[in-house]
Amino acid sequence: MTGRLLNHRAEGPGTAPPLLLGPSLGTSYALWDQVAPELSATHRVIRWDLPGHGGSAAGLIGPGATVGDLAALVLALADALGVERFAYAGVSLGGAVGLHLAVHHPERLSSLAVICSSAHFGGAGPWRERAALVRREGLAGLARSADTRWFTPGFTVPGLVADHRAADPDAYAACCDALAAFDLRDRLAEIAVPTLLVAGREDPATPPAHLRQIADAVPGAALVEIPGASHLAPAQCPEVVLAALRTHFEGPAGRGVRVRREVLGDAHVDRAQAGQTPFTARFQDFVSRYAWGEIWTDPTLTRRERSMITLTALVAHGHHDELALHVRAARRNGLTPEEIGAVLLQTAVYCGVPAANSAFATARRVLAEEQP
Repeated sequence: MTGRLLNHRAEGPGTAPPLLLGPSLGTSYALWDQVAPELSATHRVIRWDLPGHGGSAAGLIGPGATVGDLAALVLALADALGVERFAYAGVSLGGAVGLHLAVHHPERLSSLAVICSSAHFGGAGPWRERAALVRREGLAGLARSADTRWFTPGFTVPGLVADHRAADPDAYAACCDALAAFDLRDRLAEIAVPTLLVAGREDPATPPAHLRQIADAVPGAALVEIPGASHLAPAQCPEVVLAALRTHFEGPAGRGVRVRREVLGDAHVDRAQAGQTPFTARFQDFVSRYAWGEIWTDPTLTRRERSMITLTALVAHGHHDELALHVRAARRNGLTPEEIGAVLLQTAVYCGVPAANSAFATARRVLAEEQP
């Protein structure tokens, strides 16, 4: 890394929608270790280190720094990586950076998640005192109390505590200066991007009331409160945070249901939903989220091409009920009866004549239903 850019780690396909992840004061991008790899299945995830934290150079900020200065560093990183517009999630100070971006650079954000953070971190006094303490004595003392500030009793992540201890004191103090000066309470109503707030119910640093204040002010914002979570929720309750972020950023279940209706028709989806039980609910969500919300929405192939592939696979495995369903879907996706016949003829060569014979019978019956 150069000393001009924030240290970062990129994961996921380079062509996927970009998602930037911001850390909390005193941590590195390791805060996201249990969440980022999962998000990278559908996003180009870029997690970054604060100045003087992890691998970022301490000299990127100095005394009197602001959250705006940190946001400018994030935008510089995005520019260097060729990322114009991105989704963003941040914890604590990283969440404040997200709020700043949403207010001052809304054209760069597609959506926002603010986790265990605030629009105002309790006033300037305590942060200036902490900055002075760190400049005078270093971070060893604060690192000893990290567990009580970050986690509920009995829980810890040694690696994150080690990151706290290893951070550069001057850069840490400059981040404290940024928190001291931060107050966006009177501008929250200007935020127009889709916004999710995530609060840890046991968080002493940014209690749920701080997140509720943001949720009440930002039009259309959603709020999730995590029982048993303290300040570093992505490290302590990664599964819950991951589920909330997936729903907010990917929206695959809702998007998937829409695509599923477009391809298979309302009548089929209505029947599937009407027949759903608590036993099958997770399977239906799986189908909507992954098959329809991720695979069928991938723009690499057209829906016509996906229909042809699907027909072939169903013939190969003898799934005749599904084949009938997808013959209808192929017609919705623009395939002519002649093209469907050509696909089935191809399967006779590669899947076997008996399989193709059954498939032709199924397709003929479905196509006959179209006749007036």
